[in-house]
Amino acid sequence: MVLSASALALLHGARIPLGMPPGYHAAMVKLARSRTSVSPDTPQALFRMRVMLGDTIAIGPGKIALLEAIRECGSISAAAKHLDMSYKRAWDLLNEINRSLARPAVDSEHGGAQGGGTVLTPVGEEAIRLYRAAELRAAKACEAEINGLIKLLAKP
Repeated sequence: MVLSASALALLHGARIPLGMPPGYHAAMVKLARSRTSVSPDTPQALFRMRVMLGDTIAIGPGKIALLEAIRECGSISAAAKHLDMSYKRAWDLLNEINRSLARPAVDSEHGGAQGGGTVLTPVGEEAIRLYRAAELRAAKACEAEINGLIKLLAKP
């Protein structure tokens, strides 16, 4: 199946969590566009799936983006900086993730000669894989509707 530009943008696009600090949404859209060849005027469909555990978002777009940034950057502080998020916010999100999951998503080493670091556990890797697979499946399932909605948009 050939995916539309909107589905490809979803696959590589921004996952923008609600309730983030001012400017975060724009930063995530900018990050998404830097990962694709989509121009700023090209419409994009962004899915924001959340897995709830009671009143807590156990797994959602911001937490998955943070796990991916930790995988890329190797530390919580570098991942937070990469996402234009405070270290405290990143730490709070990781604590929520780890409290919600049966096993931790990350493993941290504190201090040391190398300054410590954080790596994803197999559970963290699996959370990312499953979340992104669900997004892609949703994009494929909704491709006709997404394209229909895009056709309704005003031309830039």
